[in-house]
Amino acid sequence: MNIIDELEWRGAINQTTDKEALKELTESKNIGLYCGTDPTGDSLHIGHLIPFMILKRFQLAGHHPVIIIGGGTGAIGDPSGRKTERTLQTESQLEHNKKALTEQMKKLFGTDNFTIVDNYTWLKNFTMIDFLRDFGKLFNVNTMLNKEVVASRLASGISFTEFTYQILQAVDFLHLYQSNDVQLEIGGSDQWGNITAGIDLIHKVEGPDAKVYGLTIPLMLKADGTKFGKTAGGAIWLDPKKTSPYEFYQFWINQDDRDVVKYLKYFTFLSKDEIDELAEKVKKEPWKREAQRRLAEEVTKFVHGEEGLAEAQRITKALFSGDVADLTTEEIEQAFSNVPSVEVSNEKKNIILWLVDDTKIEPSRRQARQDVENGAVHINGEKVTDIDAEIDPSSHFDGKFVIVRRGKKRYFLVRVK
Repeated sequence: MNIIDELEWRGAINQTTDKEALKELTESKNIGLYCGTDPTGDSLHIGHLIPFMILKRFQLAGHHPVIIIGGGTGAIGDPSGRKTERTLQTESQLEHNKKALTEQMKKLFGTDNFTIVDNYTWLKNFTMIDFLRDFGKLFNVNTMLNKEVVASRLASGISFTEFTYQILQAVDFLHLYQSNDVQLEIGGSDQWGNITAGIDLIHKVEGPDAKVYGLTIPLMLKADGTKFGKTAGGAIWLDPKKTSPYEFYQFWINQDDRDVVKYLKYFTFLSKDEIDELAEKVKKEPWKREAQRRLAEEVTKFVHGEEGLAEAQRITKALFSGDVADLTTEEIEQAFSNVPSVEVSNEKKNIILWLVDDTKIEPSRRQARQDVENGAVHINGEKVTDIDAEIDPSSHFDGKFVIVRRGKKRYFLVRVK
């Protein structure tokens, strides 16, 4: 299947400047293509991941992806998708973010047939006079005002700094066309105006026959109409320090039946036959949640590697069975980051007193004795039925945690001082 046909089947194309010509070009040669991200933070989240998944598909099909980490444009601020001005970042923030994003991209794309660049390296060379004479003259203000990214901000106001952002992004496309043989820019649906500005600039500088194209992806919405990638706990990050591999895995495995096939198309490299087979299982055996499990496996492996996936699966299995004793201290921290927690000293104590007085897990001593005698209390994965048992908070997990399960599924994380 041609890469453009595949993207259409996956529902991953929102707009293209000339789809048939682009399809013909990708069939005749391996092209250079690019997508950019500004270092506004030190990690991408899964909403950012979507255009880079498209870039990865092109890479796997033999084409050459180029990624811009926008040290130059990041210092200005992209107005796309925003109602207010961005807060300008300091140089040290930008440098930290650039390094972190570069490492994330290397992890996703490897080192073969892939280039990563920083647009600060060419944008820094322009004087104000150069910028106005060489590029400002080629942009019509009326056209710029009509671009959605600017038009949507006219009522609330937009600074000259952010107004000129589309020129800088257009210069990026021109530079990559001239120096890296890049003929296609990919972005989110809100980038259409910036992308077409780049194509117009290339045609003015290089001539109308220059073969350059733009492609945007659809806005991702869940079946209930809400924005994809947001949860009650916030964004789902690619950085394992911000969103652990276990939390990442759980996000995907808990997807709605109405969304899972769409996400398999967007976020995995499974074939059409494999996805069609999983779609049938969603219809016929939804309770097995096989499609969700496969989605979680594929995306977690892509972002966190085999090791991250194995860790997430090990924690999931331990929580399902209640056998948490074999988890590492780091895995305990991942697994129980969002459960109720309390802090206690490392003093040894009778289990009843500890559950009532120290941790407040049990409301009364009578209830605590009843729960322990009925086998409803597990400490670090072990059922405790002796009301005279002693709790030693420093005996497991490097003396940092005690895991209490009350009933079948109610967990508590006890942090040891």
